[in-house]
Amino acid sequence: MGKSTVIYTKIGEHRGKQRLWLEGNRLARTGITPGQRFNLVAGRKSLTLQFTEDGAYKVSRRKRGEVELPVIDITAAELAQALGKVERVRVVVRGNRVDITIHHHDLAESDRMGRLLQSLTKGEPLEIGSIAHGAGVLDHAIHTGLADVGMPSRLAFANELEGAYLEASLANNPVWDEDSIAIQGPMEEVEWHKLPFIHLLCAGLPCTGASLSGRAKNKLDRAEAHETAGSLFIAFMNAIQTLRPAMVLLENVPQYQTTASMTVIRSVLSSIGYDVHETILDGYAMGSLERRNRLCMLAVSKGIEVDLEALEPVRQRETLIAEVLEPFQAVQDRFKPNSYLADKEARDLAAGKGFRRQLLDGSEGSLGTIGRGYSKARSTEPFLRHPDDSGQSRLLTKAEHARVKTVPEMLVQGLSETVSHELLGQGVVHCAFRAVGRLIGNCLHSIGEQDKYAWQQKWHKTHSAA
Repeated sequence: MGKSTVIYTKIGEHRGKQRLWLEGNRLARTGITPGQRFNLVAGRKSLTLQFTEDGAYKVSRRKRGEVELPVIDITAAELAQALGKVERVRVVVRGNRVDITIHHHDLAESDRMGRLLQSLTKGEPLEIGSIAHGAGVLDHAIHTGLADVGMPSRLAFANELEGAYLEASLANNPVWDEDSIAIQGPMEEVEWHKLPFIHLLCAGLPCTGASLSGRAKNKLDRAEAHETAGSLFIAFMNAIQTLRPAMVLLENVPQYQTTASMTVIRSVLSSIGYDVHETILDGYAMGSLERRNRLCMLAVSKGIEVDLEALEPVRQRETLIAEVLEPFQAVQDRFKPNSYLADKEARDLAAGKGFRRQLLDGSEGSLGTIGRGYSKARSTEPFLRHPDDSGQSRLLTKAEHARVKTVPEMLVQGLSETVSHELLGQGVVHCAFRAVGRLIGNCLHSIGEQDKYAWQQKWHKTHSAA
């Protein structure tokens, strides 16, 4: 077979003009020498240098010390005639030929945008994939926001580790249709290449290793050290690189923004042609009673314009917590002394710790974050005082918990209080991500006909001879 060299490179600039510049031992080791002549032969999505004695082009030379090394210089115009306008190429040097093809990342970028614009032009639904799906609160919010602005969508597949959570979503969540694929199991084991193509991938990666409480509980110095959740970002990146969606939505706790995982995610997404946008969504500002902040990352293919700072609330927040509480008669048996929590608060105060109970009566205009383990009745999460006995208090019901997060109650219908609090506590403020869904829909609507035509032409150019 002989020696060969494979080069992945960007189209560079030489003396003020764009060129593909190849030189040195990478060429010499395969037998290419200065003075050799070659022809440029355009093929199907390729440009080949064929070496022949009467070729129209000549290999140049560059001297390094006493050694003369070959140089091949190809103009951007010559490349464009064969490949179209590209930024990166793959070069294979072997024997008496050099094959230049479109870089696989550029192909992937063209492919995902071509598919997206083809679907938009035909009025087909946006195909959405979901990983770390839970009960699909995030997905329901995104699908609802898209529908608000007239952008049809459907769930192509959803992956969830916990069988009980997936069962809950299948039973209650209207995002499913008869062709949606339900996948139960670790995302590291999913065969992404066997799944249908999608336009948007939504992910709510577990935050156990990144949240302040998770790090403290598990004695972690970094999110990646968590036994089960720490390495999930690798499976997430594998999914993106295999499925090649035009857009990727990731939500997590704000602390995830400063993790090594997030640094890698940003870097890899940028390197494969996505523009990465991030913001911290303030649930209270977006219309919920719960003061819950969440990281929202939206990575989009070049050609999609996004401004997360332009997000607008989709609802008017209630004035008081009392507006979402169940009638006293329906919850009066739930009140308990919870004296152990009062004792713990007294000990914490005596020790100079900053932990305080959240004891509410319904007249407040907001409440603090409710976590996944809310049903365990932990000391710092919201409790409601008995209206006539200050020594007794209760947890919010699952319906009340859903309401303070603006989550449709049907998503926890038929589930136990414990499972409902788990699903809601690790989920998102629904109205905040409904706003994200609207933003995505409006961004896709705003892609002009000229832009659509340009991308479709590029897609046909790179795929016409596949």
